Amino acid sequence: MGLMQAGRVTLGFIGGAQVDRFGNLNTTYVGPRDRPLRLPGSGGAPDIASLARRHVVIMAHERRRFVERVDYVTSAGYGDGRDWRARTGLPGGGPSAVITTLGLFRFRRGDAGDGPRERAPGVSVDEVRAETGWSLRLADPVTETAPPSEGTSWR
Repeated sequence: MGLMQAGRVTLGFIGGAQVDRFGNLNTTYVGPRDRPLRLPGSGGAPDIASLARRHVVIMAHERRRFVERVDYVTSAGYGDGRDWRARTGLPGGGPSAVITTLGLFRFRRGDAGDGPRERAPGVSVDEVRAETGWSLRLADPVTETAPPSEGTSWR
């Protein structure tokens, strides 16, 4: 956390139970406030979302998780879009992408509503649209993510 506070963490990775088109994450509770389903909570995710120069969200892509607005903001993305992070004084750069089981979303002007830039192999744009809880404006073109090559190594 000290490295993030000093501005020395370039990229963080976080996940959540819900994400919205502005990259806000929820790991606190889902459902109505009078009967919420309590989730594990934040851990260090709000620190990563607030202090890392940028972060990437990694999640399974399901309609119940990709919602118009999260039920509770645990980790800030772009708030309500545009210049929200600057207006609130968050030093980090915010989310740069959401990597999902169906594709790759990038943020433009604090909004991922343009839809995926890439779709996973064998996944159609209609499948992505069906599992996303907001109306997508699709990038042109939406390319297919290249599969790992045989020579790729993580060592």
